[in-house]
Amino acid sequence: MADQTTNPIAFVADGTIPPSPPPANQTGIVKWLRENLFSGVTNTILTLLSILLIYVLLKNTLPWILNGVWNADSLAQCREILDGKTGACFAVLTERWHQLIYGFKYPVEAYWRPNLAFVLMLVAVAPVLFFDLPRKLLLFTALYPFIAFWLIWGGTIMVPIVALLGCVAAGVVFQKFGRNSFAAGFFGAIVVALVVWNVGGALIPEGANEGALLTAVPSRDLGGFMLNLMLGVTCVSLSLPLGIALALGRQSDMPLIKWVCVIFIEFIRGVPLITLLFVASVMLAYFFPPDSTVDLFLRVVIMITMFSAAYIAEVIRGGLAALPRGQYEAADSLGLDYPQAMRLIILPQALKISIPGIVNVAVGLFKDTTLVSVISMFDLVGMIRGPILASTEWNGVYWELLGFAALLFFVVCYGISQYSQWLERRLATDHH
Repeated sequence: MADQTTNPIAFVADGTIPPSPPPANQTGIVKWLRENLFSGVTNTILTLLSILLIYVLLKNTLPWILNGVWNADSLAQCREILDGKTGACFAVLTERWHQLIYGFKYPVEAYWRPNLAFVLMLVAVAPVLFFDLPRKLLLFTALYPFIAFWLIWGGTIMVPIVALLGCVAAGVVFQKFGRNSFAAGFFGAIVVALVVWNVGGALIPEGANEGALLTAVPSRDLGGFMLNLMLGVTCVSLSLPLGIALALGRQSDMPLIKWVCVIFIEFIRGVPLITLLFVASVMLAYFFPPDSTVDLFLRVVIMITMFSAAYIAEVIRGGLAALPRGQYEAADSLGLDYPQAMRLIILPQALKISIPGIVNVAVGLFKDTTLVSVISMFDLVGMIRGPILASTEWNGVYWELLGFAALLFFVVCYGISQYSQWLERRLATDHH
């Protein structure tokens, strides 16, 4: 028998063969295209049709955008510069941007005031939207509405101070009496706030606005996209707590509270918003005390808030109904009373379930603020339909103005949608 050690055919591996690279069609962009766009006959046909549609759209719109004229004094001058070529007249945006953003009556020298209010708003909403930030910032959040009011409307600083004192007094009364009886604390807070506001308002002298640090600006002078933002932020902020209260009231065991909430929700949801805006413009003043001049902006805020709160109430009621009965029983087993159970166990879970519906209402509400143009409030759409298109210089410019308005609303609504998706991922405690 031959010695195996001298056999030249014998082989023993002394290492591993390095892995071979994957085939070219199984990696990179080729793999992605094959799996997502050309994974079958149907998907391939749909992809080719989509590419054709995108080509047709870009073929007609890209030259119009790229050949756009940004510097001109009128539509006629735009056409002279284009000289028969296809192109947009973006000069209307550079010429009238201040009217599109601030309206045509807000003082030019006071543009810094709404700009500062907008920056401070981002600081104020940050601790509310992102709960990892220090809770001390919520103090500025509570003060922001009064600061923003003074910045935008101007006039005497006594008005926001009196309003702040009324809210502080109401909060103290609610904290003191609300522990024993929610109804006593709630109605006591309302009474105390009204007393402070009436007494404080009577103490403000008549000509206080004349020597004020900031020039007073009436609500009729507000306009443009600034007005849409103000209405959207104010109404969403007010309608969320009101909607929660209505949802809880609709599930109450007390017949009076339950039926008041049911009638309110069903009536408001059955009436178009534009009808409520006409009521705010014409009839709502009859519901206030005689000789009281209620600001149109405040009347519109009241109606839009009521409209939005009714829809949010139904969204939150759906979230409450989606919770299993065991959550209520768990709260009872821990010995929690109704306010504690709602605040600590029930409402956090119901609100997490209701986030998509609440965001949907908020986005719809922000877009619906353009309806105020029908009651002669010159928001962004009102400015386009009114003073700008009515002028002889820009009569006939539609796509540029409406496209700019659509872009502004898309940026805000898309931002709200992305935040809601981030919040859902952050609160997804049921996924492991």
